[in-house]
Amino acid sequence: MTFRPRQGLHFQEAMMNSESRLALTAGVALLERAIDYTLGSLRVVTPATLCRATPCAGWTLEKLLDHVTDSLSTLNEAAAGHIGPFTRRAGRQTEGGNPALLLRDNATEVLGTWAGALTSDLIFLHDRHLTTPMVAVVGAIEITVHGWDVARSCGENRPIPPLMAEELLDLVPLFVSQADRPARFAAQVPVPAYAPAQDHLLAYLGRDPNWQSCT
Repeated sequence: MTFRPRQGLHFQEAMMNSESRLALTAGVALLERAIDYTLGSLRVVTPATLCRATPCAGWTLEKLLDHVTDSLSTLNEAAAGHIGPFTRRAGRQTEGGNPALLLRDNATEVLGTWAGALTSDLIFLHDRHLTTPMVAVVGAIEITVHGWDVARSCGENRPIPPLMAEELLDLVPLFVSQADRPARFAAQVPVPAYAPAQDHLLAYLGRDPNWQSCT
């Protein structure tokens, strides 16, 4: 699953004012919190869990981890402002048969790269120019939700921190609309109005907040 900004949103214009640095700092901070959350989920992955189903219909945990590795590599390149057609990096081998170990290394590398990415430069992502804060937010949404996917696939209950879930819930409608369903995301899952922000975020992205792993 790859998040793409909706057409007609001119985020680059917002970078032309004095608030741009504050926006960038906030976006990077949100991405850092997302990666920190997902690193916790990766600790429970073992080679024996790689064949398990995930909340992403039709995906095994191994396939999901491979996708997140690609996403982190893309984010790493985005911090340098050089994004084009994605090419997988060669020469880095999975340690001990567990791709989560390589993924943890990649996540740590991304944190370091984005910590030094305090710039107002626009980033070319495929056919669009995006502001750096928006790329960071897109990454935070994807990494957080996949962190939840990983934990649930391993039978762990690792709630998304409430404040972060609320922030992401406010932002996600900017990147996912009904036009994205069902090709990129499943239909929105109904949840009670009083459900926590995490459940509304997951449901908006086509996930059942009560999904259970079949161990």
